[in-house]
Amino acid sequence: MELIFATNNKHKLEEIQAIIGSSFKILSLNDIGFSGDIPETQPTIEGNALQKAEYIFERFNKPVFADDTGLEVIALNEAPGVYSARYAGPDCSFSDNVNLLLKNLLGHTDRSSRFKTVIALKLSESHLKLFEGIIEGVITEKILGEGGFGYDPIFKPKGFSETFSEMSTETKNRISHRGLATQKLVSFLKELNEKI
Repeated sequence: MELIFATNNKHKLEEIQAIIGSSFKILSLNDIGFSGDIPETQPTIEGNALQKAEYIFERFNKPVFADDTGLEVIALNEAPGVYSARYAGPDCSFSDNVNLLLKNLLGHTDRSSRFKTVIALKLSESHLKLFEGIIEGVITEKILGEGGFGYDPIFKPKGFSETFSEMSTETKNRISHRGLATQKLVSFLKELNEKI
């Protein structure tokens, strides 16, 4: 089965393909000749994932999935949340976001947080499903590790002594919010494949 992944983020694409393996062929937006921006104007992570999947489905009428991810920091009233990718402004870099978050947490003793990913899968006009992955953890006081992307260098999952950036790709993909949501997606697709 071929599935469009509605993202322009090559890091996400590589991560998802590594988790899914060879069971399904993942087509990027580039593969289908789409180079525009997909709107992300919803106030929730679920809403953004749905909006992105429906936007691409309407244009190509092919099975598509989209994800949205947010980092929710308890001491900051669950910010940056839905604004995680643009926390430091519309044209910010990963490091801008990380540095602003560390600055905003100065003086806070409670550094607990969670990563949340929601994947919206749209197979047809009437067939839509959501898959959620959540991992609890803490924000470190400084940047640790060089792997991964986004907030990976400052997020240490509960029960682990390393940040996502310090982990192997295999370990991160197995336990991460995106990994958990993708595993649910894959299980659903495999069941569906067996019924066809």
